[in-house]
Amino acid sequence: MILELADFAILPGQNAAFEEAIQRGLAAIITQTKGFEGFKINRCIENPNRYVLQIFWTTLEDHTVGFRESAAFTEWRAIVGPFFASAPVVQHFELIAKSA
Repeated sequence: MILELADFAILPGQNAAFEEAIQRGLAAIITQTKGFEGFKINRCIENPNRYVLQIFWTTLEDHTVGFRESAAFTEWRAIVGPFFASAPVVQHFELIAKSA
């Protein structure tokens, strides 16, 4: 399993609208994508305009090719992109250890 970690800075005063949009986009688009295995969204306590989205994919290619190179990615960005204060930082991680 691959973890996609996306770090978002959104425009000030847009929290409620962004939270609705990201959840709508996840439900309508991302969860329907091949290889999707789950997600978590967290809002930063110290900086409430910062969010971290974790998406779990079966393979790296499910995200980087299957999703990012599809029309679904364009739809996703149309939903969440208007809220971005800057481009998100997206990186991928592989699990090396976990608790029981």
